[in-house]
Amino acid sequence: MPDQLTHAGPFALGTFASGSGAFPGLVTGARVRDLSDQVPSVRALLDAWDTWLPRLHDLAGSADGTWHGLADLRVLAPLEPGQILQSGANYRKHVVDLVAAEKESVHGATPEEARADAERMMDERASDGVPYVFLGSPRAMCGPYDDIVLPRLGEQHDWELELALVIGRQGKDIAAEDAMEYVAAYTVCNDLTTRDRLYRPDLKAIGTDWFTAKNADTFLPTGPFLVPAAFVGDPNDLRITLRHNGVVRQDESTKDMIFDIPRLVAYVSTTTTLRPGDLLLTGSPAGNGAHWGVFLAPGDVLEAEITGLGRQRNTVRSHP
Repeated sequence: MPDQLTHAGPFALGTFASGSGAFPGLVTGARVRDLSDQVPSVRALLDAWDTWLPRLHDLAGSADGTWHGLADLRVLAPLEPGQILQSGANYRKHVVDLVAAEKESVHGATPEEARADAERMMDERASDGVPYVFLGSPRAMCGPYDDIVLPRLGEQHDWELELALVIGRQGKDIAAEDAMEYVAAYTVCNDLTTRDRLYRPDLKAIGTDWFTAKNADTFLPTGPFLVPAAFVGDPNDLRITLRHNGVVRQDESTKDMIFDIPRLVAYVSTTTTLRPGDLLLTGSPAGNGAHWGVFLAPGDVLEAEITGLGRQRNTVRSHP
């Protein structure tokens, strides 16, 4: 297990496994209190988040209960979510790069013209547009240190590191100015994508095939922890960093989001009722494999971190 298991604030939450099976845990630095004498799962804590948060403060400061060394446990994905809502094309530099490249290659624009036009488009989108959101499958989730298993089909397997927020209160048609009251915690997600399975050549009019491209088993490493929102500081000023075989590929601030967290929460709640335990991914910054012309292969190692939320480390292997 990696030794860089740091988190912001006095405690975090997660799901862990030992010889006696999986259990919800309260993490305080290098120690974990088994919460199975209190609740059956992390999801159950979120169902009554406003009640549980002050109690978790008390438990973190108490010697009572069963405590483990974090290094002695297997760290699992921190929760079983309800819905997984995923934001696409939500980082300005990332989208500007994509649009400008298309304008150069398809429309013959100069690099200067292409970039200026793309930046104008993003200004208009941020001012007058709405987010782009789709659903992911909870079955794609794996732990923050589990192996990533490449599916049999496709070759262009890519990374997309994202800040994810966890809903802690039920709501529908939430106003943007009230949205942060519904956010219980944050975690790290790497939303992997098989690029060459994203578009269906047999169904061009339909467009993208998000299910096939993004929902293979192990294609959503999540965690290590849920860090309560009160401990994270400004979620619009966190650093997202991903290394592929030791090379920094993504390194961007969440300030680069086109639609910030309140606008994302407000937007998705116009369609679906948000409930405790829902997971909302906020988009990936520039620097994925398609940008570098490098894709995942067996033996590769991904190391990912977001300020205050801990780190992931996943080794890539081929399908058995």
